[in-house]
Amino acid sequence: MGGLQLRNVYDIFDERGFIEQVTDENMLRELLTKPISCYIGFDPTAKSLHVGSLLPIMSLAHMQRQGHRPLVLVGGGTALVGDPSGRDEVRSVMTREEIDSNAEGIKKQLSQFIDFANGKALMLNNADWLVPLNYIDFLRDIGRHFSVNRMLAAESYRQRLESGLSFLEFNYMLLQAYDFWYLSQNYDCLLQMGGNDQWGNILAGADLTRRMGGNIIYGLTFPLITTADGSKMGKTARGAIWLDRELTSPYEYYQYWVNIDDSDVRRFLAYFTFLPMEEIEKLSRHEGESLRKAKDVLAYEATKICHGQEEANKARSAARQLFSQKGIHDIEAIPTYSLTSADLEKGIEAYILFNSTGLCKTRSEARRLISQGGAYINGKRVPSFETIVGASDIQNNIISLRAGKKNYRIVTVQDEKAG
Repeated sequence: MGGLQLRNVYDIFDERGFIEQVTDENMLRELLTKPISCYIGFDPTAKSLHVGSLLPIMSLAHMQRQGHRPLVLVGGGTALVGDPSGRDEVRSVMTREEIDSNAEGIKKQLSQFIDFANGKALMLNNADWLVPLNYIDFLRDIGRHFSVNRMLAAESYRQRLESGLSFLEFNYMLLQAYDFWYLSQNYDCLLQMGGNDQWGNILAGADLTRRMGGNIIYGLTFPLITTADGSKMGKTARGAIWLDRELTSPYEYYQYWVNIDDSDVRRFLAYFTFLPMEEIEKLSRHEGESLRKAKDVLAYEATKICHGQEEANKARSAARQLFSQKGIHDIEAIPTYSLTSADLEKGIEAYILFNSTGLCKTRSEARRLISQGGAYINGKRVPSFETIVGASDIQNNIISLRAGKKNYRIVTVQDEKAG
């Protein structure tokens, strides 16, 4: 840390609005004056996490920056059961192979936020200790500590009782509580964090550990984030905003942040960047059109953390280039179309590209548009429908197409990955 003065991470969480509930504020703040291990569980039911998981990820990054050790727990075992928290329907059951493959993808994404080198953070999979459990012994040793009445009073179970809760899912709280006990015993983990929908499960783990004669362990939950319009964080009309660049390009990721509602700017700068709070307060004082500067900073910082500085620079340049073109008022509304770098190495005829991206309904309509001088690539008129669009047309990782005065498409360029 090069002699850097470390702060109590609790104060960082507090000033940035990370804390919704905590088991014992004074004792946890005292505990965090020395390095500890903490954990958050991530659900490996998709090959990528999305923006909705960013607050927990950022909390682990803050913990590590202040000298603590994050344990990233991939719920390979609990995913075989399915968490009913925050859901009104049963999850589909996944195979171990699917879960393991998704876990690998998640570790790769989290490595952008957290340093796993030399044991500074650990990636664990609870399938390693849950799958070998002898169920009868588990019920006798662990299940006896749980009151069914208290479990049914938990919010995550109560909201599911009317639509139906399977007995498999009913076991979820026992398994997650066992995770917390197991990590406290084997990895000296003293703190579990998570979204506020996990509060009941976190308390169950702390209670189980106490009943089994273990350490006093602590829990902290984050607010469940909704955007200014009340929608769930990371959900857009075009679908989820993923952390995997193959699913959401760095350009689209940047655009998500630059187009957030004005009233979300301060909160999101505090949550999703490492900028000092004084700077965030200064940026957030802007109003109206000048607030765009704060949104640019948010988009740049968030993209840099997730995809690296080079991609953030490209995305910012592309956004500025497009925004400066006449007739564009809402970049977020521009549909995108993805090509691989291999596609562009081969080259693609302009009229085919204009048809493929949906700017023209047919290839003959695309030919007509180009011959009449109404087609543009990167702001320049396309001279002939046989013009080849290739790698040399990529500017800041995108190619902008325009049909007529106001009809745009953004072609994003992805690196082709094996498998």
